[in-house]
Amino acid sequence: MARTVTVVRTDDIDGSADAQTLRFGFQGQQFEIDLAGKNRAAFLTAVQPFIGAARVVSGRPRPRAAAGTRRSGRSLSVDRVDRASVRAWAKQQGIRVAERGRIRADVLEKYAAAHEH
Repeated sequence: MARTVTVVRTDDIDGSADAQTLRFGFQGQQFEIDLAGKNRAAFLTAVQPFIGAARVVSGRPRPRAAAGTRRSGRSLSVDRVDRASVRAWAKQQGIRVAERGRIRADVLEKYAAAHEH
């Protein structure tokens, strides 16, 4: 016996037909909603000013530290920074750093703070 299954995607707000799934993220949480016609247009119109002013983030989001815990001080930009540049900057600031080896976390934090955009 043959069977045909039809899936009808309806608008999550008003139940209208021909809805399309929209994926969006907010504060690290991903969402999906099926919207059609006027609800889809209303959603896109409402978020467009914010999308236009936002930065695109690629890759997996990094986990955030829990409230009250100390971060390691190594932001994404510091992880990718040229260590020679950090050492040169530290010397210009009068901060003692070794010519080789690990750079102290407090120096990396100060460098990151001084070079934030």
